Amino acid sequence: MILSIGDLLLDITIVPERALVPDDDNPAEITIGGGGQAANFCAWVAELGGPVRLVTRVGDDDRGRSLVAGMKEFGVEVFPIWGPEPTGAVAVVVGPQGERTMATQRGASVGLRPEDLRQQWFTGVRLIHVPAYSLFLDPLASAARAAIAIVRMAGGLLSIDLSSAAGLKTFGGARMASELSRIRPEVLFATEAESATLGKPLEGLAAIPILKLGPAGCRVGGRLIPAPQVRAVDPTGAGDAFAAAFCTSYLGGASPIAAAEHAVMVASGAVARTGARPG
Repeated sequence: MILSIGDLLLDITIVPERALVPDDDNPAEITIGGGGQAANFCAWVAELGGPVRLVTRVGDDDRGRSLVAGMKEFGVEVFPIWGPEPTGAVAVVVGPQGERTMATQRGASVGLRPEDLRQQWFTGVRLIHVPAYSLFLDPLASAARAAIAIVRMAGGLLSIDLSSAAGLKTFGGARMASELSRIRPEVLFATEAESATLGKPLEGLAAIPILKLGPAGCRVGGRLIPAPQVRAVDPTGAGDAFAAAFCTSYLGGASPIAAAEHAVMVASGAVARTGARPG
């Protein structure tokens, strides 16, 4: 069993037909679906056949109820805390080269508290995956640390994704590096931009540090795992697909290299379609 704790949000993905022109109408493909890094990770784990749970906080509104129902349709076991704040949303604008610009309103998600957690939610959990988004702001950060402690006390593994270079800079790169040194995740996912904010090599912060290189693949233990060439349509959620594939494969007994090779293939498929989750 894998568990993740964090955001379940509405994703509004905008893929313009051409470069955006200010103060004018811009034809685009616009899709609306579920998002949030923790939720996307769980959806991909379920797609890959793994049992998975999501602990999250959403608004007690139509959007929140619809998003929770959508996660259950993927096969994810969801433990929602319902808050009075609105359910959060992310607007994603995809550029002509597949680059993304995101505007985020996290809404109710950051209000999850340690006292909201229930011990039974963590029964049988072998790995907890924590996006760094879940460590940036309290009380969610305190809840995430409490969840990590519960899983670790039962002998489970910890996986962390650094999530956002901008978020890390606001939080403090050195502060995050200190946090990672203290909690010592078994698996750590980072892009080059995210890694650069820390001021320390990833190798000293986790047992298995994984540097994600986008179209170039990834680097694990000094070894480059190349990605196949695909036409990138929308990279949203590809990192979550990568992390889900790696964690499920690694828990299934694969070596870090073999798990990374599988993860690169899954992520390459994810970028070839629009949206953050499996289709």
